[in-house]
Amino acid sequence: MARDEDRYPGLPIKLNPCSNGEFVPLPPSSVVREAVRRAREQSFENARRVGMSRRRFLLSTMGAATTLAALSACSKEAALSGSGSGSGAPGSTSAGSLPGGTYAIPPEATLDSEAARRVLGGEEFIMDVQTHFLDNSHDVPNLGVIFPQASCGEQDSRDCFSVDKYLDLLYNKSDTNVVVISALPFAGSPLDSTVMQQTIELADRLCGDKRTLMQGEAHPGSGPIEGTLENMATLSASLTFGSWKTYTHAGGKGWFLDDRDPKAPQVGRKFIEQAQKLGPNVISVHKGFPGIGGDPVYSDPVDVGPAAAAYPDMNFVVYHSGFEGTAQKEGPYDPAATFGIDRLIASVTKAGVAPKKNVYAEIGSTWRFVMGDVGQAAHVLGKLLKTFGEDNVMWGTDSIWYGTPQDQIQAFRAFEISQEHQERFGYPELTSQVKAKIFGLNAARLYKIDPITTQCRIDRDAIEHARLTSFEGNYTLGPVTAKQVAAVAQAELAPFGFI
Repeated sequence: MARDEDRYPGLPIKLNPCSNGEFVPLPPSSVVREAVRRAREQSFENARRVGMSRRRFLLSTMGAATTLAALSACSKEAALSGSGSGSGAPGSTSAGSLPGGTYAIPPEATLDSEAARRVLGGEEFIMDVQTHFLDNSHDVPNLGVIFPQASCGEQDSRDCFSVDKYLDLLYNKSDTNVVVISALPFAGSPLDSTVMQQTIELADRLCGDKRTLMQGEAHPGSGPIEGTLENMATLSASLTFGSWKTYTHAGGKGWFLDDRDPKAPQVGRKFIEQAQKLGPNVISVHKGFPGIGGDPVYSDPVDVGPAAAAYPDMNFVVYHSGFEGTAQKEGPYDPAATFGIDRLIASVTKAGVAPKKNVYAEIGSTWRFVMGDVGQAAHVLGKLLKTFGEDNVMWGTDSIWYGTPQDQIQAFRAFEISQEHQERFGYPELTSQVKAKIFGLNAARLYKIDPITTQCRIDRDAIEHARLTSFEGNYTLGPVTAKQVAAVAQAELAPFGFI
């Protein structure tokens, strides 16, 4: 027991590099390295001061507050000294200035659990529109054997890929209320529609209400479009789902939503019109993160604006918002930019798609990537809110690739865009009302579900207790090195002939 109490569980805000398998994680910045060092040192001191074991403190909300406070302090010092100012992008905060974003953590939150809850806790409705899990019921060679999720603490590593593990990490270990199970980028995968439906049924039995939704998968590039359209009709007749999910760059030949390239498969309009005919009128499309074996030409969001303008009655949820996760950092909007989120902004702007219309920016993996870089995070959130409006930015985490999404939730609750950036770039303030919309109210409106959680109300105290007594700790489950990312791709995609 003493050894268990002393076991280091990792920092509660997981700042270490990690990937969802679609990009190679960058090494930690000097700011993050110093923040991790300070957070660990201060957490051990704070644990002593409040009379807790180091492990329990690091599993507590006070531990999360201590970590975010250290990150904010290091970011501020680096910006003022010029060693890590702003986002590192042209036009961002200059050396000697405060960073464009910060985590607002009062000093008492690092030592008092109630103070920590006031800043990192909340009763918002949280709907995660991008979640994944790998199912262990399929006889797929090496499924999950190499994927770091297999180190989740179960005696049999295949149990780390079970439905109940997925539900536990999302519902018991985080403040999430409703989740959407997102389809994977290839047909015949270990997460097909039948598996999704079984997951939903299990969640309903555990919770007693409809808190788990699914997507209808469509792969227009995987073969003759007639087969895709027929499969869409079959899915629509047999299952209930909230949106269609597609990948334009993976799972077959690359294609565009607006059929802009006559040399590419002309399947975009046919796919959209089939979704329009069958319903629902929501298309979730991956844009950004080209992935292993994917073609970045087709993950470019250049086609989103024209498609949205041509089909104003359809809603387009842009997963990752075009973010790419490279060494090129996001800064103020540049209409001439050839990478990242600016491509999506340029696409909808040129097509005349106004804010609060039919394009939604989703931040799964995007927020997780930038939350350790407050300057870049301020530009990412600021640009998206300015372009799409507070009603059209949507919460997603890409869980459970990173383990529980609780640290992403806590960080977002505490994050602020500086007054200087609001005035200089026209970014809106991240008020509690704006955050509530992003966390779940926008998705609830689009998915046409009731955001009230009284029937299966989440007991926040019980969740905090589950975190404090967790054997698993604060570990990240996704791949953290280029070698691991390649191994994930080989283990997961090779059996289906995509590598």
